[in-house]
Amino acid sequence: MSKAISFSDQPLANLEEWDDFLEGRYKEGKSETEFRQYDATVNPGVAEFYRLNHEHQTVAYVLGKEKEYFGLTRGKKTIWEAAEFLNTLVDDSDPDTDLTQIEHLLQTSEAMRRDGQPRWMVLVGFIHDLGKCLCLYGEPQWGVVGDTFPVGCAWSDQVVFPEYFAKNPDRNVAEYQTKFGIYEPNCGLEKVHMSFGHDGYIAEVMKPFLPDEALYMLRFHSFYAWHRHGAYTHLTNEKDQAMLEWVQKFNPYDLYSKGHEKPNFKELKPYYDDLFAEFLPEKVAW
Repeated sequence: MSKAISFSDQPLANLEEWDDFLEGRYKEGKSETEFRQYDATVNPGVAEFYRLNHEHQTVAYVLGKEKEYFGLTRGKKTIWEAAEFLNTLVDDSDPDTDLTQIEHLLQTSEAMRRDGQPRWMVLVGFIHDLGKCLCLYGEPQWGVVGDTFPVGCAWSDQVVFPEYFAKNPDRNVAEYQTKFGIYEPNCGLEKVHMSFGHDGYIAEVMKPFLPDEALYMLRFHSFYAWHRHGAYTHLTNEKDQAMLEWVQKFNPYDLYSKGHEKPNFKELKPYYDDLFAEFLPEKVAW
C-alpha cells in the first residue's frame, strides 16, 4: 500500500470536513436564513478552502484539467483496486474515526440498498467518491472537492461564498461575466464546463457504462446552486429537468448516511463483486 498522505497543512484539516460542512448547511428543516448564518460563522479552514477554490477555478484552469484527466490515461484498475488506492488517502490528524474510505463508501451504498434503490444506484453510492483519488495524483483540495459551478458565465450568488469570486481572473473577461457567457441559452448541463473536481472525473470514468441518471448523480451531486437552490436554469434543458429528481434523490444518502458503525466488508464483498460485474468490465480506465 502507498504511503499515507496527511492534509494537516491544507485549508481543510481533512476532506471529511467539507462533508461535515455540507451536512450542517443543508440539514433538513433549516431555513435559508440559517444556512447563511452557518456560512458566515463557518470555521476558517472551510472559508479559506472556498477562497482558494473560487479564485483559481477559471475557464483556462478547468479546460486544462479536463484535457489532463478526461482522456483517462492513468492506467486501468478494478473498482476494488481503485477503492484500495483511495484508502491510502489517510488523514492522521483526525482522531474521531477509524473508518476507511472503503467503509465510508459502503455506508452510502448500503443505505441505498436497504431502501430498495435500483442496483445501478447502489453502485453509484459506492463509486461516487472514488474521484477523490485526484488528491493522490497531486491535485490540491480546492481542485478535488467543494461545491461545483459553471465556469465561463456569470457566477450565481447561490454558490457558497460568492464574494470570493472577486479575485478570480475571469472577472476581467467581459464575455465570462454575462448571463450565458460562452454557452447558448438552455444548451443543457452536459455542454457546460463545471469547476473541476472529483465529480466530473468519476463521471468521465463511468460514462461508457452507466445510464444517464447515474451519470447525472456523479457529475452534479456537488452542484448545490442548481439542485438545491434552483440557480442556472437558463442553461438547463428538458433532459436536465428530468434528471434533477435523480440528483436530488441521491443527495440525502451522500450527506446523511455516514456513521461510526463499520460495515462488514467480508460479508458484503460477494454482493459487490456481482454488482460490479453486472455493470462494469473487470478493469476500468482512470
